[in-house]
Amino acid sequence: MAADSPQSIYDFIVKDIRGNDVSLSQYRGKVLLIVNVASQCGLTQTNYKELNVVYEKYKNQDFEILAFPCNQFGGQEPGNNDEIEKVVCTRFKAEFPIFDKVDVNGKNVAPLYKFLKSEKGGFLGDAIKWNFTKFLVNKEGKVVERYAPTTSPLKIEKDIQNLVGSS
Repeated sequence: MAADSPQSIYDFIVKDIRGNDVSLSQYRGKVLLIVNVASQCGLTQTNYKELNVVYEKYKNQDFEILAFPCNQFGGQEPGNNDEIEKVVCTRFKAEFPIFDKVDVNGKNVAPLYKFLKSEKGGFLGDAIKWNFTKFLVNKEGKVVERYAPTTSPLKIEKDIQNLVGSS
């Protein structure tokens, strides 16, 4: 399969927060919520709190949250990866995987985000509008829904339940 025509998110290799390569194919068969995160956004506190609740509830049911720090919105993720990891794991107690800081828009957009946006455009075009835009991916690696930054993670729990097959 050509690298320039990915068929699913499993065709991507990304860097984790420590700079290690991670093939997203390791998440095959899991429902994923992919989120661009920031530590200093007005939406940070509630999003991390609710993402933790959702993660705790579904992590044993083939569900994973993949968080990608991004500093493209108001400079709200200014730290380096070590600083980001400390904040996310200490202050927000996140247990889900945190990846390398990425661009989600513009000429240096991460290939994964280019794919996510091509699969599910936004309300006013494909561009990510702010921190905490969420993409829900089914067990086959296909993007099934895109949620606005202001959409509470708890509000999408029903969609997650439907995909993991629990009630």
